[in-house]
Amino acid sequence: MKAVLDASALLAWLQNEPGAAIVEELLPESAISSLNWSEVLQKSLAHGVEITGLRQDMEALGLVILPFDRDAAEQAARLWSAGSSLSLADRACLALGIQHGAPVLTADRLWTQVSVGAMVRLVRA
Repeated sequence: MKAVLDASALLAWLQNEPGAAIVEELLPESAISSLNWSEVLQKSLAHGVEITGLRQDMEALGLVILPFDRDAAEQAARLWSAGSSLSLADRACLALGIQHGAPVLTADRLWTQVSVGAMVRLVRA
């Protein structure tokens, strides 16, 4: 696995937004947490995008959707701190990156300001 994708990174690619080229380069060898995958689907539905077949399309491109299991849940809980603005989905993504020793791709600049032990790479300058 070359990278873990945050929902914001995958959405940037799906919507051909700035940062899409970085995601495209790593997509065939990337993973996403099932929790973040749910976020991608929810945001797609909110924008009127038909999601039938999207999972199969993404998997055909090489994206692996990993379950948010007990180990990931425990790691995500450890990343929580009082006053933190990281959501559960944010922490799930970061936890996956930590577990697999892979960089996490995101469009969320805030992630570069927190030190949680994950390698964070912004897809947008």
